[in-house]
Amino acid sequence: MQEKFTAMLLTRQYHVDGTLPENPKAVWVFGSNLAGRHGAGAAKIAAALFGAERGKGFGAMGQCFAIPTKDQKLSVIEIAEIHTSIEYFLRYAKEHADEEFFVTRVGCGLAGYHDAQIAPMFKQAPANCSFPDAWKPYLD
Repeated sequence: MQEKFTAMLLTRQYHVDGTLPENPKAVWVFGSNLAGRHGAGAAKIAAALFGAERGKGFGAMGQCFAIPTKDQKLSVIEIAEIHTSIEYFLRYAKEHADEEFFVTRVGCGLAGYHDAQIAPMFKQAPANCSFPDAWKPYLD
């Protein structure tokens, strides 16, 4: 059983950063603010194309999943708190194995964190997650 689980973790899918999922049913995973403004970056795309709800800044909604990287006042959230939100997302993705999750560079745009800080937090992601190709060095 452990070998099967380990093999599942090592099967990584990647996509070109800045693209949209090829699968029209894929869930868009993006960095958000707790105010749920969704006014820029991947959050703006989430609102325009994937059903992100104004006023909701965390969790599943429409065809997307918001991971907060900024608070209600749009100040950057501490990395430990982002890590907690990512762990919640990873549990959610595992519980929804029938869905495909298209993870954007959460926290690496407007929040200002580096790929090397955020990407490793996704190492335990299930095989139904696709990641930006820029994260490959941190996940493989």
